[in-house]
Amino acid sequence: MKMSLRYLMSGAVLRQTCRWYSIQHVNEQLHVHEQDGLRTITLSSPKTRNALSLSVLEGLESAITKESSTLRCIVLAAQGKVFSAGHNLKELTSKDGQEYHTKVFDTCSRLMLTLQNIPVPIIAQVNGIATAAGCQLVASCDIVIATPNSTFSTPGGSVGIFCSTPGIPLVRNVPRKVAAHMLLTGLPITAMEALQAGLVSKVVPEEDIEAETERMVKAIISKSKSVIALGKKFMYHQMEMDIASAYREGSCVMVNNINMVDGQEGINSFIGKRKPVWTHSDE
Repeated sequence: MKMSLRYLMSGAVLRQTCRWYSIQHVNEQLHVHEQDGLRTITLSSPKTRNALSLSVLEGLESAITKESSTLRCIVLAAQGKVFSAGHNLKELTSKDGQEYHTKVFDTCSRLMLTLQNIPVPIIAQVNGIATAAGCQLVASCDIVIATPNSTFSTPGGSVGIFCSTPGIPLVRNVPRKVAAHMLLTGLPITAMEALQAGLVSKVVPEEDIEAETERMVKAIISKSKSVIALGKKFMYHQMEMDIASAYREGSCVMVNNINMVDGQEGINSFIGKRKPVWTHSDE
């Protein structure tokens, strides 16, 4: 993305010092840039097909959970023609041992849950191939913007390792028959097929992906941080509930939201035909 742009926050322009930082133990495999409430995390190892080695998984977790009082949105992107080819298979040979393998998959699972549980929205910007755990990473993000160059697959069975964990977010995003096709055959689906199945939020031409990402980021940052956090939390929580329970709990969430400071500010600004001035407070 063009990080020189100033993103709108609380109806006004927030001017904040640009901060660059890299997760050192990942060397050049992961770059992180934060400015004006937006944190962009870029997988930057095209030579390894942006493989999710243990160090990269740990780096991603660290970058995503890094404390920042002004953080409003995270964009996950990648360099090269492959968004991510998934786990580094060189780390999964028998010489590494089951204890190491357990650490790899525990770290990966923790990262995927973190993507859902972190209060700010996470956008995956995909312009290339996402396979196996790379597809899992995409499926675990809140919003996915892809180009027609992108494909998505879970081909682990072809190398003797069924994509059991990549299938967890996959089956929670796409219809059962689509998930079965991807997991059992390993064949890729196109960006448009992924859009139709619900794995992707939007498909745009490659030349438009930066502008579309920016548009989505602006839409998120223009809202109250606390209201978005509350909404994201309940959105995922109610997916696991029966509809009657979801309505009961959802009604309580709505009442609490309305009585938040920013809830009342939103109502009053709408009535007064003015831009809201958010406090971003949980109160």
